[in-house]
Amino acid sequence: MVLSFKSWVANEGGKHFVLILWLGANTWLFLRTFLTYSTGQQYYYLYKMLGLGLCISRASASVLNLNCSLVLLPMCRSLLTCLRGTHTLSSRGTRRLLDKSKTFHVACGIAICIFSVVHVSAHLVNVVNFSAFYSEDLPALNLARYLGEDPRMIILTTVPGITGVLLVVILFLMFTASSYCIRLSNYEIFWYTHNLFIVFYIILMVHMVGGALKYQTNVDTHPPGCLRPNQSSPELQGEELEPGNEERRCKEEARFHPHYPQTWMWVSGPLCLYCAERFYRYIRSSDPVTIVTVIRHPSEVIEVRMLKGDFKAHPGQYIVLNCPGVSSFENHPFTLTTCPTEEKETFGVHMRVVGDWTERFTELLLPKTGVELEILPMVQQRRYPKLYVDGPFGSSSQEVFNYEVSLCVAGGIGVTPFACVLHALLDGWKQFRLRRLYFVWVCRELQSFYWFSELLCALHHKLWQENRPDYLNLKLFVSQTEDLQSMSEEKYRPLSSRLSIGRPRWKLLFDEISNANRQKHVGVFCCGPKGISRTLHKLCNSGRYTGVTFEFNKESFS
Repeated sequence: MVLSFKSWVANEGGKHFVLILWLGANTWLFLRTFLTYSTGQQYYYLYKMLGLGLCISRASASVLNLNCSLVLLPMCRSLLTCLRGTHTLSSRGTRRLLDKSKTFHVACGIAICIFSVVHVSAHLVNVVNFSAFYSEDLPALNLARYLGEDPRMIILTTVPGITGVLLVVILFLMFTASSYCIRLSNYEIFWYTHNLFIVFYIILMVHMVGGALKYQTNVDTHPPGCLRPNQSSPELQGEELEPGNEERRCKEEARFHPHYPQTWMWVSGPLCLYCAERFYRYIRSSDPVTIVTVIRHPSEVIEVRMLKGDFKAHPGQYIVLNCPGVSSFENHPFTLTTCPTEEKETFGVHMRVVGDWTERFTELLLPKTGVELEILPMVQQRRYPKLYVDGPFGSSSQEVFNYEVSLCVAGGIGVTPFACVLHALLDGWKQFRLRRLYFVWVCRELQSFYWFSELLCALHHKLWQENRPDYLNLKLFVSQTEDLQSMSEEKYRPLSSRLSIGRPRWKLLFDEISNANRQKHVGVFCCGPKGISRTLHKLCNSGRYTGVTFEFNKESFS
């Protein structure tokens, strides 16, 4: 597929610019530190003893310091939400970059793992060299206690060695538990191991306390390589030391001092910011919400409507739920499907019952019955479990209203970010910049459309009454043809007339949108399977559409 430079810049330019800056900063830090330790006079004796292992270990440590500080920033959700909401300080392009915060977090995490391997490997070489090249002339420089000491004893009896082993174990657990297969099969393992980052940073702070590597402090009075009073140069043996060579004599013995720990200087700022943000979120979410209504929908989906004082949210945002009755430490994100308004203070989420957490949460909310649709109002004598809400937090779906033309593509339960958008349009479309919305919803089962069928029909009727039928272009697709039934009810006629069997023909859809919206920027929003997301991403970057720019936005929880 031919790429359009203009579309590529619109979709990938900012991301790759940040990537180049990040790679440049890592490369510059690595090379600068490497050259400092390989050519610096204060490291002459240490380099002579350890060789390249010294340079590589310290250079990789500099890169680790940078990324250990950066990896925390994308996880400051409240800060990112605040920046996204400050439209005067951030352009649409900048706000779209904030949607890549999770990707940047992953990139920093991968860099930490890679350079940790480099760092550990280099230090293993250093430990062997400390043992093999033990210097009796420079006892203060040695980490080994005697010549030929077992390197394993050096590691297990020093602060840097013990803390290094612990850091490697923790990092290994966090990295392996972050794999896609583990997150998909058992999210709890990912959640608990990822919270080991607290222990990781505490150990990281004391990792350098032992002072394994030392630099020379008296370079002026003891130039590196100078001759001590009782030492003669090999090339001058048998000859008198000429007066001009007296400058090569050492005025005093070399003195060494451990490096002042620098990791805390890199990490303390972002770590304090993250801790302050988490404390703010803890205070904000400390009061439990009131569960007003629980609705069981077809296809294993439940809707929870809640009430909380002073809770304000915008369409497209998401919240994080914590139910102590299921697990006190697990927090799960869910997109808001209804936001509080002036007329209605309640807000709600739809969740598919998949996985241990949602299954146990559903059992606490609803008794096991064979009824397909069950409504349990608040007035019923039933006690709901205690539930805490953290948020709301920003996401890419908030940008739907900031385009004149938007295309929203949902796959299955991925419709939830756009349900709140449709609710906002039902309350009134004139306050938004959006003038045309293309909405495509793909489901396996026909029953899934009943989740928001009444909302879609209500919005359709309202736009027809206001003589704006073209404002919403609705397309529904059902992919599973077995035991297929139709939405035969009269009130669902607007949906049944827009229902197609099979999968969307994306190229034809993009052709239709580009022909009807010349010289415009079209926002493309996707929340669904990776296959649909990849196809839309490629089409947005393709060069087959002239006169229109498609800007791709992928829904992602951080």
